Amino acid sequence: MDEPARWRRFGAEFLGSAFLAAVVIGSGIAAQRLSPGNTGLELFENAAATGAGLFAIILMFGPISGAHLNPVVSFVDAGFGGISWRDAFGYALAQVGGCVGGAVIANLMFALPAVTLSTKDRATGPHFLAEVVATLGLVLVIFSLARTGRGRLAPGAVGAYIGAAYFFTSSTSFANPAISVGRMLSDSFAGIAPSSVPAFVGAEIVGGAVAFAVIKLLFPRIEPEEAAEVVFPHGRTDVPRPAG
Repeated sequence: MDEPARWRRFGAEFLGSAFLAAVVIGSGIAAQRLSPGNTGLELFENAAATGAGLFAIILMFGPISGAHLNPVVSFVDAGFGGISWRDAFGYALAQVGGCVGGAVIANLMFALPAVTLSTKDRATGPHFLAEVVATLGLVLVIFSLARTGRGRLAPGAVGAYIGAAYFFTSSTSFANPAISVGRMLSDSFAGIAPSSVPAFVGAEIVGGAVAFAVIKLLFPRIEPEEAAEVVFPHGRTDVPRPAG
């Protein structure tokens, strides 16, 4: 099967990231309004909507671009030769642009100003560590499945992991530089202060780098008989070239 044209893949990453930001931020705003003052319930509502939304978004756009929706995932994929570095940079720009657009749409859907910078400070040592762990786990989930012929499980596995990581990490698992940028544009339960974004992005890069090394160690290559059903990261069922 031929790879979709570059503009289609970039468009899928833009729209998928916009939907992701709208789900994360919109459900955060809704949770804050539906359960005011009940932080635990707000977090549960936000996490449940995000996990379910991710599942659907990956199913939607996976066949076109692989539904990376995350610059760390795209650059790790490029490091393994799955996509070109040129495409990885293009994906990253589309993902950041999509998350910014999705944040604006989420604010407008709830009759808020299109852009309101968040005042929620999250830049602490524990938050940094939590983002390293969250990103490490996310990338491991994705590429362990892709490299062992279980790529069809990725949509559910990614949604489940992120939903769980909302609770087991102190940062509520952003695990994505693009969504970190988008979430600073909403002063809501799901927001992050602009001053905290560099620390989060740095932690996510570290988590991605550690994940790359771990994958190289534990999943050095896939054999043809193991890869027959791989659909991530390219969204196709032909056997990818071995990487190691």
